[in-house]
Amino acid sequence: MLATLTRPVSLTSSLLLLRVPLIHVTNLRHFHYQRTSARRFTAMSQPTATPGDSPKDHVAGDWFSVPELRLRDHRFFVPLDYSADPKASSTISVFAREVVSVGKEELPLPYLLFLQGGPGFESPRPTEASGWVRKACEEYRVILLDQRGTGLSTPLTPSSMLQLKSDVKLADFLQHFRADNIVNDAEFIRVRLVPDAGRWTILGQSYGGFCAVTYLSFAPQGLNKVLLTGGIPPIGNGCTADIVYRACFEQIIRQNEKYYKRYPQDTEIVREVVNFLSESKGGGVPLPSGGILTPKGLQTLGLSGLGSSSGFERLHYMFERVWDPVLVPGAPKQISYYFLDAFEKWSSFDTNPLYALMHESIYCQGAPSRWSGHTVRAKDEGRFDAVQAAKEGRPIYFTGEMIFPWMFDEIHALRKFKGAANMLAEKEDWPPLYDITALNNNKVPVAAAVYYEDMYVNFKLVMETASQIAGIRLWITNEYMHSGLRDSGTQVFDHLMGMLDGKRPLF
Repeated sequence: MLATLTRPVSLTSSLLLLRVPLIHVTNLRHFHYQRTSARRFTAMSQPTATPGDSPKDHVAGDWFSVPELRLRDHRFFVPLDYSADPKASSTISVFAREVVSVGKEELPLPYLLFLQGGPGFESPRPTEASGWVRKACEEYRVILLDQRGTGLSTPLTPSSMLQLKSDVKLADFLQHFRADNIVNDAEFIRVRLVPDAGRWTILGQSYGGFCAVTYLSFAPQGLNKVLLTGGIPPIGNGCTADIVYRACFEQIIRQNEKYYKRYPQDTEIVREVVNFLSESKGGGVPLPSGGILTPKGLQTLGLSGLGSSSGFERLHYMFERVWDPVLVPGAPKQISYYFLDAFEKWSSFDTNPLYALMHESIYCQGAPSRWSGHTVRAKDEGRFDAVQAAKEGRPIYFTGEMIFPWMFDEIHALRKFKGAANMLAEKEDWPPLYDITALNNNKVPVAAAVYYEDMYVNFKLVMETASQIAGIRLWITNEYMHSGLRDSGTQVFDHLMGMLDGKRPLF
């Protein structure tokens, strides 16, 4: 495999770009993989349609405008299960939005597909030409895909999933909403949307990058270039969730330490809140939606608060309004509605429950997760036991990107899906998501932004996977956090493109 790898020497500079001689890797070291997955991706390797073949499976809308952009909606009707007999498989709708700069609607532009982070979150909705979208539209026709189950792509919401009347039926339905079928959908769309079924470039952010590596594994013939931002997955066979969570817990502790160093006053405030919750009736206080906020639930604020560029500030500003004012002398102390409402809005489980249901499965190939995050946390409960930490006067550590089984008891929007979640956690026959042999022989140009202090995608694990993707070029930086594409989209997009178009040549 050919790979351009980089290793940071110092983190004092704002931008680190590693360039070392190309190396050839023949030893797969940590990961071993059997090429048993070809049958799962027949639809991708052998497209069965060309543009205009079947008007029933693609409907295009009219152009409309936002400032400096023109947009057009597309709906595609795809199989729920690509491995099933087409006549027997159910059909779902997948939505994609085409975006171009004003005046370029009819120009023969190359296509760029954006794969959103998640799992379980829809693509962005442009309100103007800004960020990476503006930059990309200078040269590309951008396709914003709502991955199946999100946005307008047969959205799986707390209300829509109730149509599946049993835990078994829901779990069976949900198993088709992973990266393998997201890539199948992308190929279904490409051969119908891109003229002459041509190749397109893809940009994968976070989980979208995981999907892009699946794409490289099983359908590289559809790809022109690949850009990854904070999204290089572990690719070992079995379930890699334990490895991921063990590595990520250490980074989470470092992020907690940074937070309390920036806002030392919050150390006591958070302890006070934990004591209040633990001493409340039932071990917590009611949430506006009908759920309950417990000390463990409070710790999950780290999922959004510790890993993005403005997360520390947002978390601090939440806690500065955690208590209601005392309007009447002697009135009991209570947590404010403002804080409880903000807590629920941060999680998004009421609008995007797919994240909680499918999160651990994104690490599974032929093995179950068995609530990996919960298991790994239990082995290190001394540092993450909020009640004990409060009693001992220690800082309360927030947790990160983990889903725990008790969430399906405490979060109202998830309660009815507890049975299906447990079934998915025990599922053993998850199909393959990656093909290491194919990645070793990759011919598609790939550039990746790797965030050295990324809380969600561990640097060490990223480097192990990158060593298996032939020809990949890495831009390793501590200037950005996981949200780099959102925070400085123009710069990040331009830098990655420059690595592939010759503006930033190899040294």
